[in-house]
Amino acid sequence: MSRLLLLLLLPVFLLSACGSNESWEKEEVTEVSHQILAEDVKVEWKVEGSFIQLKMENKDGKPVEKFKLNHEKLLHLIIVSKDLSYFNHIHPEYKGKGIFEIRNDFPAGGEYKLVADFKPVDGGSFTKTKWVNIEGPASEAVPITVDDNLEKTVDGKRVTLSVVPLEANKELTLKFSLVDEKMNQLITDLEPYLGAIGHVVILSEDGELYLHVHATEGQGSGPEALFETEFPKSGVYKIWGQFQKDDHVFTVSYVVNVR
Repeated sequence: MSRLLLLLLLPVFLLSACGSNESWEKEEVTEVSHQILAEDVKVEWKVEGSFIQLKMENKDGKPVEKFKLNHEKLLHLIIVSKDLSYFNHIHPEYKGKGIFEIRNDFPAGGEYKLVADFKPVDGGSFTKTKWVNIEGPASEAVPITVDDNLEKTVDGKRVTLSVVPLEANKELTLKFSLVDEKMNQLITDLEPYLGAIGHVVILSEDGELYLHVHATEGQGSGPEALFETEFPKSGVYKIWGQFQKDDHVFTVSYVVNVR
């Protein structure tokens, strides 16, 4: 090939290469722009008696149809009464077209906070909440009282919570220590629950602040379970810890005052 022909082809090659890079860069920017943001997703809630339906839609009113597994489930639904005395953690069934459904036996009429945790494909971890009023006779409100002693016994398991320091705006560790009360032995055979050593949810006294706490990675099966979190501001909070042993999930709760 002559030198003249090489010189003529060189600019064409360079222009072709530059065009390819430009196209690749535009493609990447387009992909980023399709990321779903929390404000782009709205939830239509339907609660009729024990029936609960959640319909996920984008800002154009079209259904959000694809979701990622989040702690082994497509959607986590937390239900708490206004006085925080009732707590339930359930997993609605996905029906397609952005619709999740489940039934929940509310213990009494009154106000309840519903909290949905989910991850759309091309999106992050989203939390959507709703206050609902359930018809029927209301039970007497249970006062929210700060626990002087953070040792509780549930289903024969003695669980002690340690939090240091119990202060707002500081990274801290929740440490649960578990003992078989009947045998007076440390519990070392906890089973994985939702892909971790346990599951922890925290709500502020008024039910407005919600914390979904993640377990520290690389833990065994007890007798301690560690979770890292940060309280956004001072005040009274209720903490629910959930663990599994012998195929049974048990829930232990504490009320703390964060300085």
